[in-house]
Amino acid sequence: MVRKLQVGTSGLGRMGARHARHFLERTPRAELVAAYDPSPEAMAWARQHLEPFGTKLYNDFEEMLKHPGLEAVVIATSTTEHAPQTIRAIEADKHVLCEKPLSINVEISQSVADAAKRKPHLKVMCGFSRRFDASYRNAYEQMDAGNIGKPSILRSQTCDKFRGDAYFVEYAKKSGGIFVDCQIHDIDLALWFFGQDSVVKSVTAVGTISRTPGLEESNDVDNGVGIVEFYGGKVAYFYSSRMMMPGQHDMTEIIGTHGKISVNANPANDLVEMHEPSGIRREIAQTYYDRFEQAFVKESNEFTECVLDDKKLPFKLTGAVQAVVIGCALQESLLSGKKIDFDPMGNRIVEAKAKL
Repeated sequence: MVRKLQVGTSGLGRMGARHARHFLERTPRAELVAAYDPSPEAMAWARQHLEPFGTKLYNDFEEMLKHPGLEAVVIATSTTEHAPQTIRAIEADKHVLCEKPLSINVEISQSVADAAKRKPHLKVMCGFSRRFDASYRNAYEQMDAGNIGKPSILRSQTCDKFRGDAYFVEYAKKSGGIFVDCQIHDIDLALWFFGQDSVVKSVTAVGTISRTPGLEESNDVDNGVGIVEFYGGKVAYFYSSRMMMPGQHDMTEIIGTHGKISVNANPANDLVEMHEPSGIRREIAQTYYDRFEQAFVKESNEFTECVLDDKKLPFKLTGAVQAVVIGCALQESLLSGKKIDFDPMGNRIVEAKAKL
């Protein structure tokens, strides 16, 4: 019999439920043996979609960690729970796939990396889904082959479809802000394309509330623009939005000394074009999952492969910490209106206080 990775999932909300089904139905080398969520609504869903297929359900995270034979845990709870649950799973000697970001706090994010460092035999990975997308991987390979020369500028955006309800207002209360949550994917892309060990030199950000006034309560915005300068002459420009009307539009451009690579610059859900009296129309993906579903499935399969075959993870956990450093700095710049500088070692440069 072929050995399968024994996996448990923590959190069965929208994203957690997807992870659970990916490991249950679409990851041949894994077996979803356990799932945790304290919510009665989530448990009702799990009793219908997971329990009949042999998944043991728990309403206590610590009890799930004790499940016989459990080897790996997927953390997909609210962002504030990512770090403490990841650390606890590491301490319980479990491999971990944690949804992004590791935390909304730099020090807490670093504590996750520190915990993983103490258990080097474990595979601990942050779930940056775009790293597993076929188009982004193709773009990276083209750049890495030198086809556009030396990469100098990266422009990247994450634009969510507009919602008329209070979802983004409620979400902002725990998300850490639009740059830490929404823009973290683009920040990670910059660290991927510019190099895992790129050192940030400065960040600056601005934003506006255009359609969601309730975001003021969380010091957040529904449109944000950030500029990140890296040592070595590289610059990243980020745009995030919560009010894209036609659907989800996430795109990236990598501009090099001899060319440019674009990913999803002209979005299309498929190859269908509607030729109508008003013009030609293409439908686009409506949600982030619509766009990156296959990337999430590949993520679960590659994580499983890394654990079972003791392969090196596709990227370092330290990069996930660096992404939070940049995201938090952008959020701070947004609120303060000030540029934030870092020294060549990546340490924050603190302005000297004026003498009285």
